[in-house]
Amino acid sequence: MRIFGSKKKDGEEEAAAAAASSSEAPDEHTRLLPNRLDSEARFLNADDPAVSPYNLWNVRLARFLTIIFTVVTFAWWILQLISAFVTPPTVHTRGAAFYSFGYATVSLLLLLATLLFFAVPAKSVRLLCIIMSVLLLLDIIVSLAVERVRHEERWVGIVSTAWTFLMSLWAVLVDRIVKWGKAEEEERLTGRPETRRTLGEWSEVAASSIIVLILDVTVFLMTLNLILRSIDTGLGAPGNRYWVDGDKYQIHVYCHGNKTDASGTELPTVLFEGGEEPVENGLWQFADAAVENGTISRYCFADRPGFAWSDNAPSPLTAGMASDALSEALVEAGEKGPWVLVSAGVGTVYTRIFSSRHGREVDGLLMIDPLHEDLLDRVASSRRGFFLWLRGVISPLGISRVSGAIFKGRSRGDRVWGRSITSDGRYLLAKLQENLVADSLSKREVISSKRIQNQKTPLIVISSGEKIKSDGAWQEKQRDLSHLTQNLIHWDIANHAPHEVWKVLEGRALIEKRLKQLVHGN
Repeated sequence: MRIFGSKKKDGEEEAAAAAASSSEAPDEHTRLLPNRLDSEARFLNADDPAVSPYNLWNVRLARFLTIIFTVVTFAWWILQLISAFVTPPTVHTRGAAFYSFGYATVSLLLLLATLLFFAVPAKSVRLLCIIMSVLLLLDIIVSLAVERVRHEERWVGIVSTAWTFLMSLWAVLVDRIVKWGKAEEEERLTGRPETRRTLGEWSEVAASSIIVLILDVTVFLMTLNLILRSIDTGLGAPGNRYWVDGDKYQIHVYCHGNKTDASGTELPTVLFEGGEEPVENGLWQFADAAVENGTISRYCFADRPGFAWSDNAPSPLTAGMASDALSEALVEAGEKGPWVLVSAGVGTVYTRIFSSRHGREVDGLLMIDPLHEDLLDRVASSRRGFFLWLRGVISPLGISRVSGAIFKGRSRGDRVWGRSITSDGRYLLAKLQENLVADSLSKREVISSKRIQNQKTPLIVISSGEKIKSDGAWQEKQRDLSHLTQNLIHWDIANHAPHEVWKVLEGRALIEKRLKQLVHGN
């Protein structure tokens, strides 16, 4: 009876132990199957949804961190997107904001692709991410090593590049973690790691590889463009750069010639303002020739923010703010009037504001096919603004600039101030800033300048005959601008000249003739 009672007691203890064991909370290794070394264990099919790397806590942690990084990157991407339109405090790049926005876009797309194809690791993706990280590391080195690039990008561009570099390494690490977790769970739950892939998995591998390959090509082009920018920094500015607006950015000022002519007579300095393009692209050569033949004795010009050797200014930037920056740069350069102001196209808007604020220092105004304030809506059209922004977004790829350098032999001068400048991100940002406020803030400023303009200032207007013939409204507004002051000397029409009047012989001769009248007073 004792033996029987003892056996009964042992059975009850075993049952209680089994019940206690079954009541324990299962963990990631016990909730599906017993230990795989148990000979009586039954394995799952490889296609069973329970066979998943998400069973492991470190895989889930990697996904959680990827989501966190994606949210942070998205917030940074939004900040860079906004900065082209309204620059937040301390987030100003002296180069185009499009470069840091480009790197932020690459890192955001890479993280989204990592999340989308998280459970399907691929060797091709890892290899492509490693290539990307090498290119990004080169970008970081160049950005830090080249002084001018470092000056333009500031901490914003360097942080964007470094973050993208770290995210490319993170994508490699995540892919490795998921690959290990997938093999671990397949061996535990099915008895062996699965080497085959379903059609759906192969499709995901192909899609993720194509996306990362496109990002690799994007980074490669950005690297080439960055190298090209670094090479262009070797083209020294002819003048000097001066800090303006509380040392936020620099304006390039160049002056040439003497204050007096050959007879010792002191003459006013001619201050040139470019139109749609920098002064260097046409008017600079004209000014040099005018000094050589004695038409003028001395001239200066300054690049507007984002043009040629000048830094980009924070957004928004109005015509009045740009004129104030010019005034500040001239003072820093030690340049004083009297001035004869020569401007063209949209540049006449800036000159008119400058003239109204420096009335006693201005001895004459010569406007070449000027833009009337009533036509600023053409500059401010939403369609034009959208395409400027779109071209700015793709400008970090440098497709036109790199191909021009390789296949067309374009020089550094072409890229800094010449034919290739229209595809440069800094120039595109400057034109976008102009577009955003042209028909609002800038228009109000130029209308105000009209009211306080010194009416005794000598005025000459030279209009494009081709522009007048093709645009009736343009002719009417040219006539109106000829009454800007009460001292109109001449209103000339260069019959066969385009909008850039100085680009034809007839236009150059007319400009030189009228400029000589203003400078010499005859």
